[in-house]
Amino acid sequence: MTVWRVLPLFVLAGFVVGCESTDVPRQTRQANPAPVQSASPPPAVSAPALPALSRTQLIPGLDVAAESTVPTPPRDPYGLKRVGLLLPLTGPAADVGQSFLNAAQMALFDVGDDRFVLQPYDTAGTPDGAVDAAALAVAHGAQVLLGPVFSASAKAVMPQAQAAGINMIPFTTDPTVAAPGVFVMGFLAHEQVRRIITFSRAQGIERFAVLAPATPYGETVVDAMSQVVAQTGGSLNRVAYYNQSGDDLNDVVRSFADYDRRHNALLAQRAALESRTDTVSRVALRRLERLDTIGEVPFDAVLIPAQGGRLTEVAALLPFYDIDPGRVQLLGTMVWHGPSLGKEPALVGGWYPAPSPEGNAGFYNRYRTLYGATPPAIATHGYDAVALAAVLGRTRPDRPFTSDALASPSGFSGVDGVFRLLPTGLSERGFAVMEITRDGSDAIGPAPTTFEASQF
Repeated sequence: MTVWRVLPLFVLAGFVVGCESTDVPRQTRQANPAPVQSASPPPAVSAPALPALSRTQLIPGLDVAAESTVPTPPRDPYGLKRVGLLLPLTGPAADVGQSFLNAAQMALFDVGDDRFVLQPYDTAGTPDGAVDAAALAVAHGAQVLLGPVFSASAKAVMPQAQAAGINMIPFTTDPTVAAPGVFVMGFLAHEQVRRIITFSRAQGIERFAVLAPATPYGETVVDAMSQVVAQTGGSLNRVAYYNQSGDDLNDVVRSFADYDRRHNALLAQRAALESRTDTVSRVALRRLERLDTIGEVPFDAVLIPAQGGRLTEVAALLPFYDIDPGRVQLLGTMVWHGPSLGKEPALVGGWYPAPSPEGNAGFYNRYRTLYGATPPAIATHGYDAVALAAVLGRTRPDRPFTSDALASPSGFSGVDGVFRLLPTGLSERGFAVMEITRDGSDAIGPAPTTFEASQF
């Protein structure tokens, strides 16, 4: 039997919250749906409790807001635990929304009990649609809102949730959405950078560089890189941006590699040796004939937050301008997580963070069996968020969705590994470190299983 669980790693650790189901969860695309409830769960199975972190072990540099400013979720007069799920079930992002709903209903059947009510609402993928959906959810007694998916929609809904005293767990990766009572569930760039840099530092790498697109995402990664490298005692020695179109990429990489100075230094060294006739000079000259530059670059690893064709283009230009991937470690973010990167020789051996593939393989296999398709990676947030809400509903029946309950310092174990929601509204995650091979990728740094120690 496959066991699926999302459990806090301290008070709630006595619960395994469901088992594999062979039933296809029910679906709804209604804007004003009838509540969807699960069957009763199987008996709880005990599991060892794991110790909590202290507040001093949160992400360095993040301010923990006063708890008095967060909303107090309302009680249901019938003792039901009503959860509003805001998803784009129509419009251009309907496929994404449906995958979230599918995953959410998998968790509903695995985890929810007879008093847990999942109420999905269609946002149509727009801020206005999200506002309308949130208004319906509040009117129907929702005690917590899961979603929306997109940043603009989440920001539009925040005033309604705060006015109603309802906490939110949006699925966006935008850290500017985070606030007390608004807990961002997505994979944050800061967490990805923190994992890959701390792993690199543990391997003895000290000097770093970043080659990023001139986009908000690229700027966010560079900002996170600057903070994390400083916190871990390394040095960020070079930062370069290229246009999103890539039209200046060749010139940017050439400058980034300091190619002209290093090439001219080689030419000058050759000229000096050519004027000499001694044996040592002749041998040294023959060695230089095999080189294109001399002199080292001022970094031992370079982070490239790019994906797809742009990533392979950047990676191919680095050795072209004499940055040897055999001597300079290539690093990435989660946007590297995909097939076929090993077809570009320069990327083989590159490192990037990702959820443990062993940890979430069961979820993907079961989703494909139930729905006949592979979900987008972010659909796992739909499962984890609903499972988290269901567990809190069972273990904290009086006040399940307070900020204290959601921001448990010990965190939770979900489909994508351990995670915890912080009082600031940001989140922390435990990622594995993957290494690109010619045929795919291998895990070379295991994902942590608790937040007990500073292990990532």
